[in-house]
Amino acid sequence: MLATNARDWARKNLDANTQAGLGFTELSNGFATCDEPAALQEICDRLTSGTINVFVQRWLHRLPLPFGEKDHDAGYWWETSMRQIEISRTLVFDAPRHARGFFEALIADNLDIGRPHNVEIIFARRVRRDTRGTFRTAIDRRDNGGVIVNVFYKHSRIKQYLKDGRAMRIETVINAPRDLRCNARLPNLEELQAKARAANRRILEVERAGQGCVLASPAFERIAHPTTDEVGRRTPALRFGDPRVMALAGALCQTLLAATGFTNKNLRVLMTGLLGTTSYSTGQMTYDLRRLRLNGLIRRLPRSNRYVLTDDGVRIAVFYTKIYNRLLVPLTAADQPQAPPELRAALKTITRHVDGYAAQARLPRAS
Repeated sequence: MLATNARDWARKNLDANTQAGLGFTELSNGFATCDEPAALQEICDRLTSGTINVFVQRWLHRLPLPFGEKDHDAGYWWETSMRQIEISRTLVFDAPRHARGFFEALIADNLDIGRPHNVEIIFARRVRRDTRGTFRTAIDRRDNGGVIVNVFYKHSRIKQYLKDGRAMRIETVINAPRDLRCNARLPNLEELQAKARAANRRILEVERAGQGCVLASPAFERIAHPTTDEVGRRTPALRFGDPRVMALAGALCQTLLAATGFTNKNLRVLMTGLLGTTSYSTGQMTYDLRRLRLNGLIRRLPRSNRYVLTDDGVRIAVFYTKIYNRLLVPLTAADQPQAPPELRAALKTITRHVDGYAAQARLPRAS
């Protein structure tokens, strides 16, 4: 078994270049900072399937083997294959508290990211009812007291954890290359790396949309109010708080991780369930799809009847749903018995101050 670590490879090359002025700061088995990131990337890119094969063949010719030179000349020889490949992405934060805050919020909001309909988009593979494998999220304790988030997909997984308390590492571990439709032979390393890096990028995009859903005022104004483009075409508004709009945002959140996009029929089924009515028609769905498209929240896939969310669409759907379900609904129900005592007490304090201000201004007390 041959284990090759790209970080160790890069570090050995960096050590040779340190005297030439290429400075860097270590981060356990990674890099926190580097004076010349492009040069660092160029060094890491030298570790290819060809480089590994040269290393392997050099040792195969030195070690005692049952095959001799005649066997080698006749075409009988050893071939290197991939047993386990780990491709990581490390996000270093300026302040450790930001890293920990982001990671803790990520754990709270993404406990269900390992479900089958979620890992479809992350691994860009269709998961059917008869697809074999494990699809779940697990949170485990680490030896240093931290936690690690594991998203399982068939024989592989994506693990996320804090590195040295100041960086978040996303690491895709491929235990079976066929999970990503790649062969295990070493020449397929570059293809497998590209697919694993894409999985790292997609899970980060989904999580970042959930954690960074604050919208700038111009973007909110454009979506929440009717607009007219340069040719006079009117774009209907998606008003926050409207029951149909909120149901539409919730339905889009459920399609957020759909790798193949969604159709009029798919979204209408979700809308019908969220609205709790059977009167939501195909025509209404067509109208809603039109205003989503004109507002730049979805786009239609070429030569198909399927749609996918744009970046603004992801942010709007998450923003509307989070604010409504996690802030407005609990606050408006804060005087009910099911609300936490702390929340009811805070609301009473606010009410007392508002009533006091109204009394000083000689305004009638609101009922």
